[in-house]
Amino acid sequence: MSRIGKKPIAIPKGVTVKVVDGAVEVQGPKGKLRQAHPPGILFDLADGNLVAKRATTDSELAKFHGLARSLVANAVAGVTDGFKRELDIVGVGYRAEVKGKQIIFALGYSHAVVFDIPAGIDIAIEKQTHITVTGVDRQLVGQVAANIRRLRKPDPYKQKGVRYTGEVLKKKAGKTGAKA
Repeated sequence: MSRIGKKPIAIPKGVTVKVVDGAVEVQGPKGKLRQAHPPGILFDLADGNLVAKRATTDSELAKFHGLARSLVANAVAGVTDGFKRELDIVGVGYRAEVKGKQIIFALGYSHAVVFDIPAGIDIAIEKQTHITVTGVDRQLVGQVAANIRRLRKPDPYKQKGVRYTGEVLKKKAGKTGAKA
């Protein structure tokens, strides 16, 4: 039995949960999500709690028990509080600005990099070098932040690029010149 899978998911006030065939629909103050779950995992709604159960005691099904519970718990947390990921742009002349549903980056290339903001994601830019990605879907917020970071990964030698706020980089020493 999965330790995580056995934990009930508390449903906060203002959140409605519907268990439909093959998925759980969660609606709250921040938005609406539909989270699919693996076949063989069942969700029961009772006493303001959502509990994940396995249909059979099959060992193949056991590995999905905790996963399904975590995905639905993230959906409940997303529609109540939302998720946030922050990035910093480090480098002389590196900056970003939002224009409509796009972000225009100046990242040291010979051209500006244009990034389209996906639906369901809000992006705020402070001081042209601090990006905040917010949304209700945890997986989508993380993926968008990773895609932005991939535009210019942090350089291990000069420490320039797009990095997560608080990310610790290991600085490498450059080549040492020939000594006479």
